[in-house]
Amino acid sequence: MTTTNYYEIDSRGIPQSSGNSPTPFISMPIFEKINSGWKWAIYAFLPFLTSAMAGLPCLAQDGCYSRLDKDTLTIGNQFIERKFIWNGGDVITYSLSDKKGRQVWFNKLRNPDFYIQAGTGAKNGHYEVLVRKDNTVQISAQETIISFSIGSLDIKRIYRVNAQSASIACETYLKGQVEGIAGGQPANVADQKNIEFADDMKVNGSAAVLDQLKLEGYHWQAKAVEFFDVTDWNNNLVLENKFIPYRKRSYRGNLLFAHNQEKEAGFFFLKEAPASSVQLAYGGQDFTTEFGHFAVNGLGLSARDIRADEWRKAYMVVLGVYSGQELDQLQALRAYQKTIRKNEPQRDEMVMMNTWGDRSQDAKVNERFSLLELEAAAKLGITHFQIDDGWQRGKSPNSALAKGSFKNIWDNANYWKPDTAKYPNGLGPIVKRGKALGIEICLWFNPSIQQDYADWEKDASAMVELYRMYGIRTFKIDGLSIPNKQSEINLGKMFSKVLSETENQAVFNLDATAGRRGGYHLFTEYGNIFLENRYTDWQNYYPYWTLRNLWQLSKYVPAEKLQIEFLNKWRNADKYGNDPFAPSRYAFEYLFASTMAAQPLAWFEGTGLPGEALGLGKLIAKYKKVQHDFHQGTILPIGEEPSGKSWTGFQSLQKDRGYLIVFRENTLDAAGILETWFPENVRIQLKPLLGRGKAMIQTTGRKGSLKVTLPVINDFVMYSYTILR
Repeated sequence: MTTTNYYEIDSRGIPQSSGNSPTPFISMPIFEKINSGWKWAIYAFLPFLTSAMAGLPCLAQDGCYSRLDKDTLTIGNQFIERKFIWNGGDVITYSLSDKKGRQVWFNKLRNPDFYIQAGTGAKNGHYEVLVRKDNTVQISAQETIISFSIGSLDIKRIYRVNAQSASIACETYLKGQVEGIAGGQPANVADQKNIEFADDMKVNGSAAVLDQLKLEGYHWQAKAVEFFDVTDWNNNLVLENKFIPYRKRSYRGNLLFAHNQEKEAGFFFLKEAPASSVQLAYGGQDFTTEFGHFAVNGLGLSARDIRADEWRKAYMVVLGVYSGQELDQLQALRAYQKTIRKNEPQRDEMVMMNTWGDRSQDAKVNERFSLLELEAAAKLGITHFQIDDGWQRGKSPNSALAKGSFKNIWDNANYWKPDTAKYPNGLGPIVKRGKALGIEICLWFNPSIQQDYADWEKDASAMVELYRMYGIRTFKIDGLSIPNKQSEINLGKMFSKVLSETENQAVFNLDATAGRRGGYHLFTEYGNIFLENRYTDWQNYYPYWTLRNLWQLSKYVPAEKLQIEFLNKWRNADKYGNDPFAPSRYAFEYLFASTMAAQPLAWFEGTGLPGEALGLGKLIAKYKKVQHDFHQGTILPIGEEPSGKSWTGFQSLQKDRGYLIVFRENTLDAAGILETWFPENVRIQLKPLLGRGKAMIQTTGRKGSLKVTLPVINDFVMYSYTILR
């Protein structure tokens, strides 16, 4: 018999019976903790509840709803609705609705949405609903939990919906025994025979499926977006693959957009996983398409990862809908992404300075140096000063002073305590002076990697102790390697424990520069992404390269979740020779402006700057007044891709107002015409806020184009705008 339970989750993550919902008739609910520690699944058997009770709607949460009525499960909110055929819990999508666009898609597939291997039908189907309350990190959401068994494998699917986005996220957990997981490398089409008969169209074999839809129509346009991190080695971070779905083919990426040309509407799948090249148990594909059939592949789990007595989480999939064109598609994606972690201005907004960019490593790090750096940072208007590797007693392998190691960190119980030789008074004087100057002190931290992060609790406790002793809550997390599921699980536990024990005040700057890490779509609920190391010492810092990486990523990753660096342009100027794109060719204000769409990172020693550089403080002071409001919008790239010779920039969209940042790179064209995300033929009022630009009112041209004039090369302007219509 299918059973239905109703609960709310309080601020601690503990389920509570809701006064507005039927109270379960049970004497002792059985709780089972899921992986990260902040969420709970409930397995409570209701002997007095009849099957008719399952048809009652759940407690509505901000317009979100979930109900199981006979053989139909319905989940939705004011924007989206997904109906399923119950099928004993192994649900099959019946329809997908974009309620605002009044578009309903019917699924032509009669197989379950989830597929792991061929087997018998589902049994022990179970349905329940939780309401996760709002907190300082995550918005309130409603969770529909479905569990069932296939043979000796237990499967749990948690569908999460909130009131702010036209999307439904799905988490999948596995427990029990399974002989194998369908998958392997996709077939090469060159090995297929020519098609003369209907049977020739069949493709043998299928990979495991996390979610899928088969919709009517042949006129689909699709785009798979693949991402690359490991930025010490990669400088091309986004690869778009546009195609018309035809015969069965597989594609790589974390994002799949599907647009129907007849309906001018569509949907997206977001796979919340590391970049394709570093995913776990990777079979060479993330998506499979065949005409109107779209599937998400790659669980991030192998058969040996599944435990008989512990739920193991597969990669999460988000399904979102939209009606309209590319802007509507991207806004639907961004509306979901902005619900993953709240952007709290006093916690998440930052103009950070980290001294590692000047390549002194830990040679200068001590109390006196830190105090001097704080004085320079205050003149610049820096909000966060981060002491990188070298503050701690333990020595890392990157130390300039000693040949240290990351192995067996906890053989030294004092590894993560302040170095008494460098900081004889602890970090107290640094924190005290920082507070007086309005600067938050932040630290570098490298979790202990041995045995798949088995010491995660010790790592978490070390950070929590620093928070309790000094109020330090922002940590750059470096040196990660996630080669297997256990490592991923333990790291998630570490992050969650620190969040929980710091009252959700912790912020992690997740380094994406090397190793097998979370990339742009995993662990994003814990902070922001430290994108890249670039150094003038090695001539691999070019301002337009960094701007290009931000510009490309900002279309699919919230720019405000990226830390983007600017360097001391006076250092190593001679090493660039007559290079027209050398950092010294740009004003210091321009270098800072190139980071404003993101979280600016001053990647240098403040004490190493010439006096003229401190004038940047005026610009930063003005920027901080609009930083949070700018980041509240949907930030998307405008103009041409940065090339060093382009007119380019960013737009922050907020209903009928927003912001523009426009860059004139090294081009002789004194006026640039930039395509934007405005509608065509509307009047726009532009007011300059930062940089050099004139106030004006313009009517947009084709593709929302605007004409902007800047007086000199390598110049910029930031506008606020209002749509006058």
